[in-house]
Amino acid sequence: MLNMHGEYKVPGGKLVVADLDVVDEHVRNAQISGDFFLEPDDALERINGALAGLQVATSAAQIAARVRGALGDGVEMLGFSPEAVAVAVRRALTGATGWRDHEWQFVHDVPRDPALQMALDEVLTEQVGSGERPPTLRVWEWASNAVIIGSFQSLRNEVDLDGAARHDVTVVRRISGGGAMFVEPGNTITYSLYVPESLVSGLSFVESYAFLDDWVIGALNDLGIAATYQPINDITSPAGKIAGAAQKRFAGGAVLHHVTMAYDMDAGKMVEVLRIGREKLSDKGTKSANKRVDPLRSQTGLDRADVIERMAGTFRNRYGLSTGTISPETVALAEERVAAKFGTEEWLTRVP
Repeated sequence: MLNMHGEYKVPGGKLVVADLDVVDEHVRNAQISGDFFLEPDDALERINGALAGLQVATSAAQIAARVRGALGDGVEMLGFSPEAVAVAVRRALTGATGWRDHEWQFVHDVPRDPALQMALDEVLTEQVGSGERPPTLRVWEWASNAVIIGSFQSLRNEVDLDGAARHDVTVVRRISGGGAMFVEPGNTITYSLYVPESLVSGLSFVESYAFLDDWVIGALNDLGIAATYQPINDITSPAGKIAGAAQKRFAGGAVLHHVTMAYDMDAGKMVEVLRIGREKLSDKGTKSANKRVDPLRSQTGLDRADVIERMAGTFRNRYGLSTGTISPETVALAEERVAAKFGTEEWLTRVP
């Protein structure tokens, strides 16, 4: 008999814990617990009963449907849901790890050229996947203005190259999907999480965004910002969008999750470089570029360095965080990737 344990913190909600006894690829006994609220009291017995007999390969959607069917009407679930139960169960069955199961390192990096930043993201994620380095939180610093387009975006559709040249903006393409980001040194906060796949095991792609963003939502809340996660990949506040995330899962067993946050955005310059039209802005519920991305400076009144320090402090308090470095050998490997891939016209124009 295997004893399997899984946990899932619902973004903006409560913790759900699944402890399972598994025999011959079936769940024999299940115990769901957590700091959620549930009425009536015997509803928990119904949830546990619904999980008994499950095949190990049962999908999250099927587990949630089974729990919902067992509960029926008249049940109040506060801070969690049948879907959250299903995620906790899947994380138990897949051997998922928790944040505190890892020794995290923090790197506040030196300014680097945009193409080298793209290459470092790839190299560092591979190193976490291979076990060469522990899971890492890296805060970037930029050596120049940049536009970073998503892996699958059209260069000519997203970027006004004349505007980019006029404002001395370097255009690069990253390995993750999503939309274009405009950055200026000192005006943005960009960070990457390099995590083992086990941390997001049992989570769908969309669920993993919310899961990996939960700590920074808490950090922003601690700074007095009413920040929330907006599916699929945005962090917003009542005053507007704060940040956008992108993610890439590697075959080697690691996940790259990176986020660009606006600290003091020059929106006028941004719209001269990015082809952001009125229709796209209206889709976001805004009427001008100045409202599209709300800077952290206006909402916190803190220096950029203080915001970064407070964010890192929140992560450290939650999960532990020691100071790490990026070795010269790693930088040299990333520079090779720039020459072979990230700095080439072929990569930049892979979607013209």
